[in-house]
Amino acid sequence: MSKTSLCIEVPRNYGQKALALANKLGISDKTLEIQRSERKIFIPLLHRPEKNELATLREQVPDFRLTTKVFIEKKQEKKTLGEVLQNRLPPHLMTFVPRALDIVGDIAIIGIPTEIKAYENLVGEAVLKTHKNVRAVLAKASAVTGSYRLREFSVTAGENRTTTVYKENGCTYHVDVAKVYFSPRLSHEHMRVASLVQEGETVVDLFAGVGPFSVLIAKVVEDVKVYAVDLNPAAFELLKKNCRLNRVENRVFPILGDAKHIIENKLLGVADRVIMNLPEKALEFVDTACKALKPAGGIVHHYEFIRQPDSIENMKQRFSEAVEKTGRKVDVFPFAKAIRETAPYEWQVALDAKIL
Repeated sequence: MSKTSLCIEVPRNYGQKALALANKLGISDKTLEIQRSERKIFIPLLHRPEKNELATLREQVPDFRLTTKVFIEKKQEKKTLGEVLQNRLPPHLMTFVPRALDIVGDIAIIGIPTEIKAYENLVGEAVLKTHKNVRAVLAKASAVTGSYRLREFSVTAGENRTTTVYKENGCTYHVDVAKVYFSPRLSHEHMRVASLVQEGETVVDLFAGVGPFSVLIAKVVEDVKVYAVDLNPAAFELLKKNCRLNRVENRVFPILGDAKHIIENKLLGVADRVIMNLPEKALEFVDTACKALKPAGGIVHHYEFIRQPDSIENMKQRFSEAVEKTGRKVDVFPFAKAIRETAPYEWQVALDAKIL
């Protein structure tokens, strides 16, 4: 967008001084881009300078003149949620405005504290204003619970739906956030693991969900076989859909069922690599992961939540002991790191283990 405005025309060698003075006088229009030519600088103005302002300009910047010019409008700085709500919430409640949210496709998911629950629709409308690509705003209405790791939501603004299309690392996923567990905060972890997979490997993804690990691995590695297991029928259907959508159905093989049962009956000793992203209960499935690995061993990507004073070293010890109970042992931990904060003093930790 462009706009014709009155401006100060000044030689380039006086440009910085003229701009500083115009800002000090409060007459420069900061919504417009300053223009420059080979010899001149043009500073857009909010209004024609008054007599005393002109006198100050002439005294400090002698070689200038007023003229008009077409200027380009600056891109408006993106407002934060707090800035949008500044004059709409009671001042004593501003400290409860959420500082972060998750965006999955065109859906924003936000946690609204009890203190501002009565204003949740106002907060939702503010999210729509600050995130132009968002079409629906969902407020968390429960904790993550159950075997499928689901939570309840309430629609606070925008379209009344929980389905969306999400793009990550060059892959496209159909997601229903009310029926399947999905976290956009694991994008880097999905790519990290996929980049470690070698040509010719067989991978077992024990808790595949809609496929963010499995589909990406098959996209990145041409010669790979991925068995993607999930207990949730809704996730299983979306996983199949996402395999077709990303054209990896010849490398990813979705399986519906309990991971322990599936490994025992179909996938004993087939895997070079096992992914077990079920942080709340992954330790209970270490024996299942070890059974899935080939007799010669392989890599397990294990995830847990830890909370202070617990530590990554403690997590390694727990994992090693669980592996030893299966008759195998951990050779080395090539990677062990907190990958995201999930609550104050609580993190999700990724642990890579080479198991013999």
